[in-house]
Amino acid sequence: MSSAGEVVASVTSAIAVVLVLLACVELGDAAAAVGVYRLIQYDLAGAPLGSRAAALNHHAAAFPLPAGADLSRSALVAPLLDLPLSFLRAYLAEKNHLGGLLILLPTKLGSKDAAGDNDDKGKVNSMLAELEKLLVHEEVPYPVYFAFHDDHFDNLLEDIRKIATSGQPASATTGGYKLVVSSPEPRKVSSPTITNIQGWLPGLKGEGDTEQLPTIAIVANYDTFGAAPALSVGSDSNGSGVVALLEIARLFSRLYSNPKTRGKYNLLFGLTSGGPYNYNGTNKWLRSFDQRVRESIDYAICLNSIGSWSNDLWMHVSKPPENPYIKQIFEVY
Repeated sequence: MSSAGEVVASVTSAIAVVLVLLACVELGDAAAAVGVYRLIQYDLAGAPLGSRAAALNHHAAAFPLPAGADLSRSALVAPLLDLPLSFLRAYLAEKNHLGGLLILLPTKLGSKDAAGDNDDKGKVNSMLAELEKLLVHEEVPYPVYFAFHDDHFDNLLEDIRKIATSGQPASATTGGYKLVVSSPEPRKVSSPTITNIQGWLPGLKGEGDTEQLPTIAIVANYDTFGAAPALSVGSDSNGSGVVALLEIARLFSRLYSNPKTRGKYNLLFGLTSGGPYNYNGTNKWLRSFDQRVRESIDYAICLNSIGSWSNDLWMHVSKPPENPYIKQIFEVY
């Protein structure tokens, strides 16, 4: 990638890993393994972002916490809607020590009946958006994992809270639960693979045309991004843009197959990767062009997140358009 963006990933950041719950109420009573998903870790323009640790081996704690609780050697387990964002912001801002964090997500996250009625579903979506924005734009010095909430975790939380009421922190001698993730240190991906796909429909020159035809570029990035890569869903970021581009290409390929319906513009289609990382794939794609092709681009449209619930279509330009026709479209719509 270019100097504008640098990616750091872990072998455990993009796949599910195993978290072991050790019930040590009687010094090793039982153990259970569950699948968890690690918070992303990456560097952007030299800034370390996301979770900077992977290994976890701490006793579990849960809300409500006693006053003045020391969580430096505890792994906090919290359902999504029970996790105060103010608590996380304070811990990050004040650089307080936390052994680890396990966030429990609704089991049917993203499905139509994910959280009951529309109000609950809206609350979950809003909370997820705020949480993701906070975690991926901050350096988080402790391991953060996600898991899906179920009856097993309900029982776990109930036990953790019962133990907490004793007034003694969980430990090897007092009992409790320990969360363990054995993971190697994250390793840097020095040369991430960037794969771009392009298509080209040449326009029809009229008699006497000697200059190269102008080009319209239609572009969409095809990858997605999320706090936990293995949980990322990109139906609108940017699956919707990809589907729109492919359909536009299909329609115009039929028109351009007949000289009578072929336009006097070349059409350039590009599906690019690296969108979430400062559009590195698009940057690489543009730099790969012959200078004449790059200079021939008269208009470019980037299709991104066009499948939203709203019926509005947003138009953005990098600078005031000079082409009078494009300028008219931008000012009117």
